[in-house]
Amino acid sequence: MATEDLDIEQQTELYEHHRFTVDRGQEPMRLDRYLQMRLEGISRTKVQAAARAECVCVNDKPVKSSYKVKPLDVITVLLPEPPHEFKMEPEEVDFPIVYEDDAVIVVDKPAGLVVHPGVGNWTGTLAAGLYHHLGYPPLLVHRIDKDTSGLLIAAKTEDAQVVLARQFFDHTIERKYNALVWGDMPDDHGTIVGNLARSPQDRRIMAVCDDEHGKHAVTHWHVLQRFGYVTLVECVLETGRTHQIRAHMRHIGHPLFSDASYGGDAILKGTTFSRYRQFVENCFAICPRQALHARILGFDHPTDGRHLCFESPMPPDMQQLVDRWDTYTSAQH
Repeated sequence: MATEDLDIEQQTELYEHHRFTVDRGQEPMRLDRYLQMRLEGISRTKVQAAARAECVCVNDKPVKSSYKVKPLDVITVLLPEPPHEFKMEPEEVDFPIVYEDDAVIVVDKPAGLVVHPGVGNWTGTLAAGLYHHLGYPPLLVHRIDKDTSGLLIAAKTEDAQVVLARQFFDHTIERKYNALVWGDMPDDHGTIVGNLARSPQDRRIMAVCDDEHGKHAVTHWHVLQRFGYVTLVECVLETGRTHQIRAHMRHIGHPLFSDASYGGDAILKGTTFSRYRQFVENCFAICPRQALHARILGFDHPTDGRHLCFESPMPPDMQQLVDRWDTYTSAQH
């Protein structure tokens, strides 16, 4: 779908896969049966699951799978995964499994692992590893960046996929991230509201734009620990847009530490002493990626409705980075 620079931080979209107008001479027919006949490679079960999740619309209104199709109806089918033609193959890929049952699987993605195949990253992905583990292609409902670590959920059935996708779409999924950002945050907590779109200067990254363009995005944050020149914050996603945390933090003048795409891989705060410069360069070497970790993931189970919440400790590179800054700050007092 995209190069590694365009990996998706949290994919919460519903994609329009099909839109067409029913022929004038069409006789009344159940929607699920009609779509099974009309669309190649889509099962009746998937149509029914999508309809239950209000992802099948007729004349721009959600309908049940039992709806009787009429001439000139405009049918739209929305599905959680983007359309693609690449055929994925199973591969043995190492990643921790946090939870698994008949409907869902939750994994703790290591930094450096691409979630889904795309241009420049056709093999060695988390999706291919899940395919190998499950024995069939995973049903992804969201993603996180290649160089972001942390929790991610995939569905094991089509019913579970559309129910989870709806939760993401409705912003009812609980998502909390730890991020180390440049600068001393002016307050203990705050909210960033800003539409996001591709930067006109660099299409590989996102930027806050005026209200008439881009997608609505909201990030809540609060300070966990201050280190003077950098701050450890928790970010809570109200929406889930491409590179949302990274773009929003840069927009308010606090890019993520070691985030090369958003300018965080330079010494943005601090002294001019060579010893300090060497300290920061060592920190970049310890964590040569954006210091961002998807720590908490909570959702309602798609089958029985129980609320599940999982927490992932900070990975060694980020923990070591925070410990270094803690030690450095303590030594200055």
